[in-house]
Amino acid sequence: MAPLKYVFDRPYVDPGKAARKIMEIANGLEPYMDHRLLIERLNEPMLFEFKATPAEWNAGLDCAIERGWLVLHESGTYARFTQAGMDLFA
Repeated sequence: MAPLKYVFDRPYVDPGKAARKIMEIANGLEPYMDHRLLIERLNEPMLFEFKATPAEWNAGLDCAIERGWLVLHESGTYARFTQAGMDLFA
């Protein structure tokens, strides 16, 4: 008899999947002043609607930045699409 599994698979454990979901959310947002994507407008749906953990959210954001899709402002309050990030939805 196979052991029972009580833990559900988390869809955003993979940082690449979390990064893609963050980019989908960002693509649906109306940019704020000077094409800024406010971080709270990105993390709210990721954490509450899609039920990612804070660690999954942070790993996804870091992955999106490492892949060159987003640039995070030094203050951490907003991000901007790079050309590579815009090309994902072209």
